[in-house]
Amino acid sequence: MPSFDTIIIGAGPNGLAAAYRLATKGAKVLLLEAGAIAGGGANGLAHLSYNLDPRVLSEMGLPKLGLAWADSELATTALSPDGKHLRLEGALAERISGEVSAADRKAWAALRGRLLRFAKVLSPLNQMTPPRIAKGADTPLFKLGMIGLKARIMGAKNFRELGRILLTNVFDLLEDEISDPRLKGALAFDAVLGGWAGPRSPNSVLPWLVRLSGQTLGVQGAIGLPKGGMAAIGAVMVKAVADKGVELRCNARVARILVEGEKVAGVMLEGGEDLRADRVVSSLAPKTTLLSLVGARHLDAGMTTRARHQKSRGGAARLSLVLKALPDFMGANPKDRLVIAGSDRDVELAFNPVKYGRVPERPALEIVIPTAHEPAKDGMHRVSIVAQFAPHAPADREAARKAMLAACLSQLETHAPGIGKLVTSAEILMPYDIEDQFGLPGGNWHAGELSVEQMLFLRPMPGIAQYKGPVPGLWLASAGCHPGGGISGSAGWNAALAMEAAE
Repeated sequence: MPSFDTIIIGAGPNGLAAAYRLATKGAKVLLLEAGAIAGGGANGLAHLSYNLDPRVLSEMGLPKLGLAWADSELATTALSPDGKHLRLEGALAERISGEVSAADRKAWAALRGRLLRFAKVLSPLNQMTPPRIAKGADTPLFKLGMIGLKARIMGAKNFRELGRILLTNVFDLLEDEISDPRLKGALAFDAVLGGWAGPRSPNSVLPWLVRLSGQTLGVQGAIGLPKGGMAAIGAVMVKAVADKGVELRCNARVARILVEGEKVAGVMLEGGEDLRADRVVSSLAPKTTLLSLVGARHLDAGMTTRARHQKSRGGAARLSLVLKALPDFMGANPKDRLVIAGSDRDVELAFNPVKYGRVPERPALEIVIPTAHEPAKDGMHRVSIVAQFAPHAPADREAARKAMLAACLSQLETHAPGIGKLVTSAEILMPYDIEDQFGLPGGNWHAGELSVEQMLFLRPMPGIAQYKGPVPGLWLASAGCHPGGGISGSAGWNAALAMEAAE
């Protein structure tokens, strides 16, 4: 007899969240991690927190286990090469410091209020199993009805406005409201961060609202930097699951999910070891789980086709620099989140060549300097950068990697003259490197593009949007499931709740 009733593949935030929730309900859980340490994308990919699930934070007791914040409401500085920066303070740029017209301040205040209000209406969806749109489906009508009621309570004008902007694009939305290019650039950058879309891409507002529905310590739209970096979130989650008796095995890569008698029987590790359990939960990308671990022979033709066609293109590169001194971004506060975006047009221009497998001349950058908050023991400074956009399938990978690094360093030099002389090491991960290192198909942060046709009851794909896999005993709990990516744990927690409801 197996000693575990549940095996969870992948010890990232979602796998850890699912393990904790199931263990609290009496499940005997084995958590398998291919890497040397648990944490998934919190270790070296994500560098800021914007949507850590409040259920995960409180019920797992993460603050009591040591999770603290260097800054729970990080300010953003929109950098300008002439030194005339904009400093955006508070959640979603509540306050702006810098030369901005009175008209733009007024327009932004109104637009900001609408965006946060709309995102708040949508936020309960993050903690729900997506509805099944089928006759006779067991759908949480009461919860959905309450969300609809909240939307209607906003008033007819706001309800119509929500409907209008849900399917529009970020570029048009900002162009209609604001004139300052720096402000539009920073906002457009945020809206498409981590996705395969430029500001002009259709339906690019909805993923932005999903991002804004997240929170840090109860503040909607706030961005946080944990003490010790994002890896600290994974570390305290590991402590939490250990306290509940979950067994964690690292360096344990699953080769395939065992299916016997048309139902899950356990997993086989790369070394050939069989581990048996009647329930297997995968927090890996759905495409990887279905096509590589389960295999097409255990799926019907329609499911196999949908899995193969699931969109999963990554458009962000991750750059890590070590500097021998703190760089000077023309007087900007080094503790801020620094954004080089120029304008919404510049963000769009950075996306255009990537669609054809080429590197942009001037990528947009998000820059965080963790050592400005917590000095390193060696006295060096670490600079963490997300670069938008980068090709996920260039003709020549090595040439693209070198060109992307050169383009990023050029952008940094323009906004922090002399920074190149401070660099002692530079490592860049292109989307294909992210795929290889973190197991995310196409290097997409969300384990499947977060787009209108792959959200809610269509995520990851029709027929398996309620976390229950296509093979009895298989459950899906990754960022590729609803509600999507980020270091949140939401999909894992939701999947555990769905398993409880099915028992």
